Amino acid sequence: MPQQTLPGTVCVAVHSPDAVIRAGLTSCLQHDRRLLEVPQERLHEADAVVAAFDTVDGAALDQLSALCDKPDARFLVVVGKQWNVDVSAAIDRGVRAVLWQNAFTPPAFLRALLAVAGGGGSLPPTLQGTLMEQVQWTHREVLAPRGLTAAGVTPRELDVLRLVSEGKELSEIAAKLCYSERTVKYILSGLMKRLQLRNRAHAVSYAIRAGLI
Repeated sequence: MPQQTLPGTVCVAVHSPDAVIRAGLTSCLQHDRRLLEVPQERLHEADAVVAAFDTVDGAALDQLSALCDKPDARFLVVVGKQWNVDVSAAIDRGVRAVLWQNAFTPPAFLRALLAVAGGGGSLPPTLQGTLMEQVQWTHREVLAPRGLTAAGVTPRELDVLRLVSEGKELSEIAAKLCYSERTVKYILSGLMKRLQLRNRAHAVSYAIRAGLI
């Protein structure tokens, strides 16, 4: 009979080519009743996937994709020796937390795992610094020259979105910003086309989720 999963249980899958490391990670899960390990054949049911690698590189990221190709897959990666991959690329593949093996403790592992399962994340300070440098470079070299913010929205698009979110009509927005109604329509249509937003409500929802308004 299949094991029944209790409400609130966090399902976790564990992957490691090293049997000893895998056994150690699995042992940590058994000490917390909130966690339930699921077998490889049920990996698609996992709220978080733990993967251990000696070196994290492009091949390791490909393995993550092969393990679980769900678009919302969340990985906690335990690294043995080296990190040789772009941090942004790892995040794009679903990596939400990283733990160094030489600094590994069961409490830290469980905290990071629960954070990942809950939609959060945890990166070591060195990787956080690298990620911030990448974000700054992208903003300085790619977005700023095009007049875009980190969310891909220009300042005047933000002004229009704020007023749309307040329920203002196009004529009111035009008067408030000293634009013509045609310009306001052009700003909104350009934004929605670029970000593939269906309508004004979708645009406002996007701005709220991105923390812009």
